[in-house]
Amino acid sequence: MPTHAIPRTLPVRPGAPGNLRRVTFIAAAAAIGGFLFGYDSAVINGAVTGIQHHFDVSSGETGTIVASALLGSAVGAGLAGRLADRIGRLRVMHLAAALFAISALGSALPFSVWDLGAWRVVGGVAIGLASLIGPTYIAEVAPAAYRGRLASFQQAAIVLGITASQLVNWAIAQGADGRSESPLGPLEAWQWMLMAAVVPAVAYFLLTSRIPESPHYLIASGRPDQARAALHDVEGEEADTEARISEIEHFLRTGHKPQLRDLFGGRFGLLPIVWAGIGLAVFQQLVGINVIFYYSSMLWQSVGIDQSGSLLISLSTSIINIIGTVVAVLFIDRIGRKPLALIGSAGMAVSLGLAAWAFSYRTGSGDSLSIPDTQGTVALVAAHAFVFFFAASWGVVLWVMVGEMFPLKIRAAAMSAATAFNWIANWAVTETFPRMSDWDLSATYVIYAAFALLSLGFVSVFVKETKGRQLVDMG
Repeated sequence: MPTHAIPRTLPVRPGAPGNLRRVTFIAAAAAIGGFLFGYDSAVINGAVTGIQHHFDVSSGETGTIVASALLGSAVGAGLAGRLADRIGRLRVMHLAAALFAISALGSALPFSVWDLGAWRVVGGVAIGLASLIGPTYIAEVAPAAYRGRLASFQQAAIVLGITASQLVNWAIAQGADGRSESPLGPLEAWQWMLMAAVVPAVAYFLLTSRIPESPHYLIASGRPDQARAALHDVEGEEADTEARISEIEHFLRTGHKPQLRDLFGGRFGLLPIVWAGIGLAVFQQLVGINVIFYYSSMLWQSVGIDQSGSLLISLSTSIINIIGTVVAVLFIDRIGRKPLALIGSAGMAVSLGLAAWAFSYRTGSGDSLSIPDTQGTVALVAAHAFVFFFAASWGVVLWVMVGEMFPLKIRAAAMSAATAFNWIANWAVTETFPRMSDWDLSATYVIYAAFALLSLGFVSVFVKETKGRQLVDMG
């Protein structure tokens, strides 16, 4: 599942609540980047079959095309912070919006499969930019009284974007006799699926043109008068802008600028806490969650379900993803991060094991693939249960924990390292799944179930609870 990192911010302090309606609009506009993050990541799910038919590509080539966006995402995430400090938060949002739109148009009208892959990389860069600039901006502009709730907009937008992409894919396929490779006007259905991302990309550009620049950036670039205006816009005319400006100036002047060398010094190179964060980030992907969001249409067709039905199943799992995310938000502060992760790991292991058992009954080849009714039902229930257990635990827990578990001195650098490994693991699973499923679909799910079990042991032994602990005490 697409994810985002939590930025380093000023300490939360009591302050003017500001204009709630205005600040909600500002945060929602910035979070459209998260919507596009989720939408553009998952929209390929419905288009995969159409792409395979149109270009007559192998499973290996399919995996490379789907995974190509993740390489761009890693680049975009790596550039986001430096670009934001150099050209401003809003210009990075506008750049991401432009790249989303360009990628959507290019992906919908490719000359070859490798041309398509290049456009997907462009979209991946936009994803990487959006994954960091949205939460960074929201954390910087949100009044302290509302910061937690407004920061949750990004994750909510991501899961809504995933669901919207599956709904659009299904609706477009219905207009093309339920098949993504069928013509729909001058283009094939899969091309319309990829092109549809232009609409939210344009909305992102227009709405973020109506919100203020981050006061942090304005002060850092020597524009205090514009920072005052931005603070008044966000926090209201009654806000003590001079106190806020002094606080931001002190934070910028004294804040530690972390470097990669700060992460080293442990027995095995990196500090133990850094290894723990990287382990969490990698295990989140090695359970195979993004197989559901990138390949579920192809997956269900591989066990005999028609394309229209497979797109509908993809939509239903996206809705389960939303429900699970809400559950995680409700319980993460009640029962704690570590217990929630352990529950999720156990639930995912069982669900993936059941899916592996069900897929072992797949028979036939080519267009005559099938699975017995009982096993088919078990596979459907297991897939939905897997998504629920992931969304209700690891989908949220990882990003909460990596935002809390590291000492302040290394927090930003350690979070960047964990995020980079998360993208790498995401790419590895996405790249290999088509080949692995051709080799043995059931064995593939046994491997994902094994990683879920390993994540259970890893969390039990190496991860410390962060619930209720002050950030200054972490380490």
